[in-house]
Amino acid sequence: MERLTQWIESLVTLYVGTLESSGYFGIFLLMAIESSFIPFPSEVVMLPAGVLAHQGKMSVVGAIIAGTLGSLVGGLFNYYFARLVGRAFLERYGKYFFMPMEQLHKAERVWEKHGELTTFVCRLLPAIRQLISIPAGLARMNLFRFCLWTSIGAGLWVSILTLTGYFLGEQALHLWEEHKTFITLGVIGLAVVLGIGFVVTKVVWKRKPEPVGGT
Repeated sequence: MERLTQWIESLVTLYVGTLESSGYFGIFLLMAIESSFIPFPSEVVMLPAGVLAHQGKMSVVGAIIAGTLGSLVGGLFNYYFARLVGRAFLERYGKYFFMPMEQLHKAERVWEKHGELTTFVCRLLPAIRQLISIPAGLARMNLFRFCLWTSIGAGLWVSILTLTGYFLGEQALHLWEEHKTFITLGVIGLAVVLGIGFVVTKVVWKRKPEPVGGT
C-alpha cells in the first residue's frame, strides 16, 4: 500500500504542476479526493494554490472556497459510504479502501468520547482528518450539522494552507516541509482551544436561566 500511496502522491504532484490551467475545478477535485479515502496530503494542493494567488494568477478567496467545497464533498462521500455499507463491511474490507482497522477504531473512539464536535476539530488534525467522517456516517449524524462542522473545520485548515502559500510565495513548499511539525502542533493547539471554547459556551448557554414572565 505504501508504494501505491507514493505513486498517487507522484501523480498528484504532477497534476498540481498544471494547477494554473486546471484552476478552481482542479483544487475542488483534488481536495474532494484528499478528503475521501485516498491518502495524500492536502498541502500539495492548497500550498501551490496559495503561491498562484501570491503571483496574481488566482484569487485567495476563490481557492479557499474551492478547497473547502472539495473537502466537504469528500467528507460527504465517506459519510454516505459508511452509512451504506455499515460497520461489518468496513471491519472486513476497509483495508482495501485505505481504511486500516486500527485507524478506524481510533476515529470511532474519538467520536464516541467527544461526539459531533470531532467533525470540526479532527478536520485540523493529520492522519484522522479523512477518517472522522466514517464514524459520523455510522452514527447517522444529522446531515446539516455534519456539513456545518465539516465545512468550518475544513475551511479553517484550507485557509491556513492557502494563506501560508500566499504570504510566503515560492518559499512556501520548502518552509512548510522544514517546519511542518511545528505548524502541525500549532494547529492541534488551535483545534483544542476552539473545541474547549465551544464546549464551555455550550455549557454556559444550557445553564442560562430562562426569562421569567412574558414579553
